[in-house]
Amino acid sequence: MAFVRANGIVLHYEDRGDPAKPTLVFANSLGTDFRIWDAVMARLGDGFRFIRYDKRGHGLSEAPPPPYRLDDHIGDLEALLAHCGVGSCALVGLSVGGMIAQGLAARRPDLAEALVLMDTAHKIGTAEMWNQRIDGVTKNGIASLADAIMERWFTPAYRSPDNPDYAGYVAMLTRTPADGYAGTCAALRDADLTAGTAALTLPTLCVVGDQDGSTPPDLVRSTADLIAGARFEIVRDAGHLPCIEQPDAVAALLSDFLKQARLP
Repeated sequence: MAFVRANGIVLHYEDRGDPAKPTLVFANSLGTDFRIWDAVMARLGDGFRFIRYDKRGHGLSEAPPPPYRLDDHIGDLEALLAHCGVGSCALVGLSVGGMIAQGLAARRPDLAEALVLMDTAHKIGTAEMWNQRIDGVTKNGIASLADAIMERWFTPAYRSPDNPDYAGYVAMLTRTPADGYAGTCAALRDADLTAGTAALTLPTLCVVGDQDGSTPPDLVRSTADLIAGARFEIVRDAGHLPCIEQPDAVAALLSDFLKQARLP
């Protein structure tokens, strides 16, 4: 395990592979840690340097008191990449991780060579929705929301009592620190990246599960439409986390896109 104090908090991260190879940086979703990328990374082979991390309030990273701002999350990743000596990279972000990736690409166009936005958007949800989520977590804990969240995350076929992986991801969600979850909900509530994302000019792939209940295909497509030349792809038989349900399809899309973007 590796830890660093970056942007004022301790982040848990992994830096794997040859630093001379193209760098892929993964940012994960609300209520998850960096293990959601295991299967995709295994399928991408050894042609990359991989960096992934637990964002503030998640996994083994520190969970300062809420609320958080999206700028906090963006600053955390920027500081982590500086610590790792990354001069350029492709950013792969899922859900709020995709918003972090959009924000960092807008802030540091010198750093971001390509962008993969997975099950995310330039703006997600309404203030009322996020305030209700924050209230529920604060008063009753994350477990009280778990069933509804899992319905948005995964397809009915995956949400089987006989699927041990599903039980594992329920545990991942419910063991997320309440401060980290509520704080990141506030960051999502207050974030609108429309203007900055519309100004992006780097190669971009937007991906969404066909049964995503959190950021449905039409919402993700609206984000792709903001970015000149962005490619849009729908992954069949997947919910909000296609990297878990359909890692073969996701890895194939990433490989093809990165080759087109000349990475490597």
